[in-house]
Amino acid sequence: MSMPPLLLATAGTISAADTAWMLVACGLVLLMTPALAFFYGGLVRSKNALNTMFMSFSSLGVVTLVWGLIGYSLAFSEGNGWIGGFDYVFLKNVDLSANGSIPHLLFMAFQGTFAVITAALISGAIAERMRFVPYLVFISTWVVVVYAPVCHWVWGGGWLSELGALDFAGGTVVHVNAGIAALVAARVLGPRKDYGRQAILPHNVPFILLGAALLWFGWLGFNGGSALAANTSAVLAFVNTMLAPASTLTVWMAIDHSRTGKVTAVGGATGIVVGLVAITPAAGFVGPLSALAIGAVAAFPSYFFIVWLARTRTDDSLDVAAAHGVGGVVGALLTGVLAHAVWGGTDGLLFGRPGQLAIQTVGVLATMLYSGVVSFGLLRLIGVLSPLRADSKQEGIGMDVGQHGEEAYTNGEGAILVLPDERPAAAAVPALKRPVGEQA
Repeated sequence: MSMPPLLLATAGTISAADTAWMLVACGLVLLMTPALAFFYGGLVRSKNALNTMFMSFSSLGVVTLVWGLIGYSLAFSEGNGWIGGFDYVFLKNVDLSANGSIPHLLFMAFQGTFAVITAALISGAIAERMRFVPYLVFISTWVVVVYAPVCHWVWGGGWLSELGALDFAGGTVVHVNAGIAALVAARVLGPRKDYGRQAILPHNVPFILLGAALLWFGWLGFNGGSALAANTSAVLAFVNTMLAPASTLTVWMAIDHSRTGKVTAVGGATGIVVGLVAITPAAGFVGPLSALAIGAVAAFPSYFFIVWLARTRTDDSLDVAAAHGVGGVVGALLTGVLAHAVWGGTDGLLFGRPGQLAIQTVGVLATMLYSGVVSFGLLRLIGVLSPLRADSKQEGIGMDVGQHGEEAYTNGEGAILVLPDERPAAAAVPALKRPVGEQA
């Protein structure tokens, strides 16, 4: 059975073509974190835009450092079925020698861009209320104690890899992992002070569309680069990453229109992200028609999860659990159904191997359990040392001023520009009810 392509390869000969493609892919994935900043930043109110965007940008700093110093070693050096060892601590033994057909150092950097955006994803669930320094402590520690072990299970030769779990580019490692951690974080922090009492509306829809477009662009490297070579597997992943989100976007718009008579731009952007998430685990294992099917199917559970969550007291500010958690679960399970050895990997349920779906289910459940429990414990521990949440006054003024002493929007002379980021509503609804047409 072919192992997942991101599994650390054995030594080989460096290929100039593969190295060139992986340098480009690494840059594309790095771009995804600033793209996420625009996507998230547009979704919040103007008084929290800078704070929300900087939560993503800060991951480029602290998570990159933690990854290079310890995270990469725990994920990819030789260890046991659960965690890697210390062979690569402080980047020891990580040099320009061949790792497969690319330099080992480049493989480490490519993997680092995955760790950075995975941690940044969580920020969307606790936007507009979590204090900045505890957030930095959380994501830095989370990468070591949650992300690196799960990464090792699937891609570093761990127990899920041995079991035969398929995850081409991070459906389980990245999206299920981050989605569950985000949901737990939202529960631990509690809802925003205005949640359920007034409409919490996005302040900049063009930012949201820009972020979604740049995410889609960067995702071509996220999935295409996961082949670790300029080969046919990269071509398949690249094309599937074009097709699946197009399918999700189309279905999402149809659902929106059938429910409300309108098609929302924020909903469309959300649909694109859901499609990108859903195809990620399957990108190099399924054919193009299966990619279209995965994109179409993924729209329904994520859309209606948003509708359902809006009726609860769980304030996942920017619907991280719906887009990444639910989308990742759907993608991982459908990989077990639609994977075909003709394209790479192994056959799934539809092609005569039902056991693959069972293996995918084990991987999803194990990741959800581990990420949920450890993330909860980590947040509680940090909360004992320092308050996780800003006080009511800071939250009312806005996290930009309260946490950074800056404002996203001024007139150039220090005076705040008043923007229409809140308006009276007949029926108060939480922020991300717009993607599914629940307009105020």
